[in-house]
Amino acid sequence: MITLGIDCGTQSTKTIALDTATGKILASAAQGYDLIPGLPPGHAEQDPATWVSAMEKTIAEVLAKLGARRGEVRGIGVSGQQHGFVPLDAKGAVIRPAKLWCDTSTVEECEIIRKHFGGSAALLALTGLDMLPGFTAPKILWLKRHEPENFAKLNTVLLPHDYLNFHLTGKLTMEYGDASGSALMDVRKRAWSREVCEFIDIALMDKLPELTSSREPGGELKADLVKRWNLSGTVIVSAGGGDNMMGAIGTANVEPGRVTASLGTSGTLFAYSDKPAVDPKGEIAAFCDSTDGWLPLVCTMNVTVATEAARNLFGWSHAQMEKEIASVPAGADGLLFLPYLTGERTPNLPGATGVFHGLTPRTMKPAHLARATMEGATLGLAYGMDGLRQLGVAPTEIRLIGGGSKSAIWRQICADVFGCRVVTLEEAEGAALGAAIQAAAAAEPGRSIRDWANALVRVNAAEAVEPRGDFDYVAALKKQGEMTRVLAAANYL
Repeated sequence: MITLGIDCGTQSTKTIALDTATGKILASAAQGYDLIPGLPPGHAEQDPATWVSAMEKTIAEVLAKLGARRGEVRGIGVSGQQHGFVPLDAKGAVIRPAKLWCDTSTVEECEIIRKHFGGSAALLALTGLDMLPGFTAPKILWLKRHEPENFAKLNTVLLPHDYLNFHLTGKLTMEYGDASGSALMDVRKRAWSREVCEFIDIALMDKLPELTSSREPGGELKADLVKRWNLSGTVIVSAGGGDNMMGAIGTANVEPGRVTASLGTSGTLFAYSDKPAVDPKGEIAAFCDSTDGWLPLVCTMNVTVATEAARNLFGWSHAQMEKEIASVPAGADGLLFLPYLTGERTPNLPGATGVFHGLTPRTMKPAHLARATMEGATLGLAYGMDGLRQLGVAPTEIRLIGGGSKSAIWRQICADVFGCRVVTLEEAEGAALGAAIQAAAAAEPGRSIRDWANALVRVNAAEAVEPRGDFDYVAALKKQGEMTRVLAAANYL
């Protein structure tokens, strides 16, 4: 059996073909695109037709590469950028461009909702999530307040991956995982929060699809698409999910103890939980996953954005930067970096800037500055790991993904900072692979998503590293936290 995994992101859509017997990626294709230009500051939008076009083009390319084997395709899964708001009218047509996860035009709407319910703590108690600009709920209120003529046409609220599922199947569905990032749900009960929905609009509950299990198929591929793509038999479209939820499946983060860490421009940590994991401080998102479990998730803003800034400052290649950092002992001889170059989300310091502390004639050197930068970015993620531990997550293995995972020295720093084994994966497709795996489970329901993920996701044993314990990174993390609190309180960040 072959399944297709589709990852619809902010910058591109990628489709892969997975051989479920061998776990091998047989073909892949990608199509890039941009945000709608010329919008006011804080607004980030895309036309959902762009996603459909990219999905159809990449599917066609992958099927062409499969040749005669296209007849083996039995399932399709879709991963989508979380939190986007796709408004449909009564005929199923898109009313206006989708407001995306990175759209921050809804700050005022967040405060209106938060104030009505008595603040962040009250919202956390009610739904398990605070009301943040990236989430879907304030975008709906924004449409009601700023574009009432469009809101009057609103018949159905969808998220990006749900809209692509609608295009593939003709059915309006929404599963627990991606829906939990809308801030319209009580994540503990996996049900719509009537209180939040009716505050936004008394009729909003009627505009939301019925929530379904992430293990239930989204539907069958429409007959016209089966014919157009020269497929055969019934092709099942799985429930799909948000990119982080699909990334969890694609890294087999489906068992307690496994944690996925993404070392990209920003950083993400998430872990499987078999019970709701609500952070009383609201720093860790209490999402559901797309296997019918939960996915506590933390995001930081400065990971490779910091290390690349250091590398470019000194004009190094990646290989030279590795060599320079390896020449400096763990802890960079006391040099500590607060990595808040673009502000920070965890902890919540949107206006913060970066700080080096411990500069001496010995440490004010390129190699020391570079090592401190890499360690500082990793300690920022370790702050989130501490929060996960407080919620009951007991990490035994970190599964690294993202560009930073290619660095051997960074893998060792992660093992030392997190204090547990670090591995990479043979296939680094992440969300697209997770979508293909979920599709396999939907096409052959006798095996669970967990079983499929454990069978198909393979660790790269050659890159596994263990913590060395030759430096006290726990003390360094504590010092970083103390510095952050002191400087933030004094308005120096």
